[in-house]
Amino acid sequence: MAPLLGTLRRLALTPSFAKVSFRKRGFPVEANAATVRLEAIPQAVVCGFEWGIEVRRQCELEQRLALVHDEVRGFAYEGAAMAYTIRDAMAAGRGHRARDLLMGSGQPHIFLTYIGIGFAMSHLPRPLWRNVMPDLAGSAFYPTMSWFAVDGYGFDLAYFKTRKWVERQRIPKPYPWDDSPGYFLRAVDFGIGRALWFIHGGDPEATVAAVRRFAPRRQADLFSGVGLAAVFAGGCEAEGLGVLLDGAGEHRAEVALGAVLAVKGRHFSGHVPGHTEAAAKVLTGLAVEQVVDLADRTEVPHRDGTPEQPAYEQWRRRIREHFTAPAAPVADANPHLERS
Repeated sequence: MAPLLGTLRRLALTPSFAKVSFRKRGFPVEANAATVRLEAIPQAVVCGFEWGIEVRRQCELEQRLALVHDEVRGFAYEGAAMAYTIRDAMAAGRGHRARDLLMGSGQPHIFLTYIGIGFAMSHLPRPLWRNVMPDLAGSAFYPTMSWFAVDGYGFDLAYFKTRKWVERQRIPKPYPWDDSPGYFLRAVDFGIGRALWFIHGGDPEATVAAVRRFAPRRQADLFSGVGLAAVFAGGCEAEGLGVLLDGAGEHRAEVALGAVLAVKGRHFSGHVPGHTEAAAKVLTGLAVEQVVDLADRTEVPHRDGTPEQPAYEQWRRRIREHFTAPAAPVADANPHLERS
């Protein structure tokens, strides 16, 4: 009976590859080598979700995930975390699959598994959100980085309901995540910014134009999401990334901030692709080791956060200040940042 139930869950809940493709979503993208690589990311998420929904034992899930290429394995874990979060919710709060995964083999991919929880949030009624984040005490970056779940929620809204959340620019209701309802909408915009990079196939000019169509007060947070996606997911050569920085204008430091978080996430996973290293150099003027050092020495303990300024935002502010300070070393290393 258990395998049958798993199969039924998979058939009922798992989106097809076609559903996550840029063409099916109606994104204004022309197929090329870069967009094919970008599309492999949501496809990896679908694989992880399908396995997480169907398999009975975590060890089998982990064996399947281990077969995924290093480049996209974290995204498969992202889908698995989404599936386990939904299964835990279906167990009326008695499930612990997500916690076991995130505290186990998913730990190196903690940034992306948080995002997977956010994907699940977009498919669950809000009353269930209070239990979606498992107790990960002792885990790295917990609970400071749990804001990536809200980021994932925003990404899912923009990617799958683009007309409502991107074209019409609707704003969701606030939610007291981490006791900071006022910050919730900003974290949603981080995810929408990431989605814009995918929606436009990594085209810097189109992505910048999309951000600029939003209200000015939202653009800084959107650009930080764009910077994160450009470095973590790739899809654009160095020349194009220079166009992104120039187009970001007064928000160049936000793009660099997103790049730092992307490098930190990739480095923590144990695999930094060449495209991540190259993109980080353009957007921050720093080598991978320097970016990781910047992220590490600016981290803020969760206990120091406030409802108005959660520790995650204080951490982001410290990173941002590195790129806005008059004597920031990156100014000499990257001409695109000099003009900020």
